[in-house]
Amino acid sequence: MSNLSSFVKRIRDIMRNDAGINGDAQRIEQIAWMLFLKVYDSKEQDWEISDDNYESIIPENCRWSNWAADDHSGSALTGDPLLEFVNNTLFPTLKGLNVTPETPIKKSIVKTTFEDANQYMKDGVLLRQVINIIDELDLSDYEESHAFGEIYESILRELQSAGSSGEFYTPRAVTDFMAKMIQPKIGEQMADFACGTGGFLTSWLKQLSPQVNTKEDQDSFNNSIYGIEKKQFPYMLCITNMLLHDIDVPKVYHDNSLLKDVLDYTEDDQFDVILMNPPYGGSEKTEVKNHFPADLASSETADLFMSVIMYRLKENGRVAVILPDGFLFGTDNAKVAIKKKLLSEFNLHTVIRMPHSVFAPYTSITTNILFFDRTKPTEETWFYRLDMPDGYKNFSKTKPMKLEHFDPAIEWWNNREEITIDGFDKAKKYTVNEIEDRNWNIDLCGYPHEEEEILSPKELIQQYQEKRASLNADIDRILAQITEILGIDITEDDEK
Repeated sequence: MSNLSSFVKRIRDIMRNDAGINGDAQRIEQIAWMLFLKVYDSKEQDWEISDDNYESIIPENCRWSNWAADDHSGSALTGDPLLEFVNNTLFPTLKGLNVTPETPIKKSIVKTTFEDANQYMKDGVLLRQVINIIDELDLSDYEESHAFGEIYESILRELQSAGSSGEFYTPRAVTDFMAKMIQPKIGEQMADFACGTGGFLTSWLKQLSPQVNTKEDQDSFNNSIYGIEKKQFPYMLCITNMLLHDIDVPKVYHDNSLLKDVLDYTEDDQFDVILMNPPYGGSEKTEVKNHFPADLASSETADLFMSVIMYRLKENGRVAVILPDGFLFGTDNAKVAIKKKLLSEFNLHTVIRMPHSVFAPYTSITTNILFFDRTKPTEETWFYRLDMPDGYKNFSKTKPMKLEHFDPAIEWWNNREEITIDGFDKAKKYTVNEIEDRNWNIDLCGYPHEEEEILSPKELIQQYQEKRASLNADIDRILAQITEILGIDITEDDEK
């Protein structure tokens, strides 16, 4: 295919003329299901070569090469007949595929991928034009398949500006840094319980790949990832992403990680490594809290995922997880209980404070990477502030964060020392006793000269709520200490 770099632009220009596409999120979702079918068709052709008995779960008339491919004979479906086929045959067929517990994952993913997928386009001629551009991709050609990976990355980057869809995208520099520092090993299994489009899964595979030397290594590599994604659209992108990375049987499930009692997890449900950027600022149904012990039942989704992570980490396992500042400074009951459990049962050895705008333009809330393992209780925790690189005031779509921006943190990581600049701590270690004396507030080595960020109303309210909850908890704690010292029983006074 010529001019791969213009792939997304060409499709965008066509879709802008279609009355059914309303905004970037719908446009990308429309591209996603077509890309999936194209990639899956290419994979099926490989599977048919390697397995004489392979049978597609997709009926012949609905396989991409039989309805979408244009042989330029003038017989390809277009206009109203194409719309009629896609809307009334293709989608109902794929949504209604017969899948049982015995159906292999690489077949069942077709139905799962299309369960909540949507076809938005209303102009069959424009739809044909988009299909032709996608069909030009030659995924059997190594160079072109590799180049397609770059196209796929550009589509994912566009999610940042596609409204709420941005929550599915963690900048590649961040996922690569976390995977690099976690040091994957052949034979280990890594999980992401809110995997979005699969950024952490692909960064893990990229780090692990150089260690593959034998067929046994390859088998371990192919089985080394596990993902769960609640929302249909990112799930679809993730499955496509894994197929592109030659994971033919992706263990990625369309489900909600918070809908199982954490106390029911056994060793079989645990993993060697967990890499995650849990959704934060979101809200789950009230009954979700019932799946957690009462003291850990927070209303904040990131807190709930922290509990899931702790219950699903193997002995000696390792974690790198992104959490907002609210988790660090929060001293409300649930956050304190979660942090107590974290520091008493796990070894929280490092917290990397990330500069603002890493996730811009999706959110301006500042975030942190927590590294911990299940080897021993925490004795001391290092905090390191990663400053904005020279020449940058903010990260943006045109100036995103790059892996090289983590170089100072990587250099410090391997030769740790306390650093003070202009009287402010940039790197410092704290004992668990010092952290307990701060009532588990671990907002340490922060940004001393941070400019006030302009937050969206929703984020502003969320931040105020977190700060108010923490202040209320601090006031209650201090009042309890004072009344205990004075020997006052407030409950008796209240009754009088």
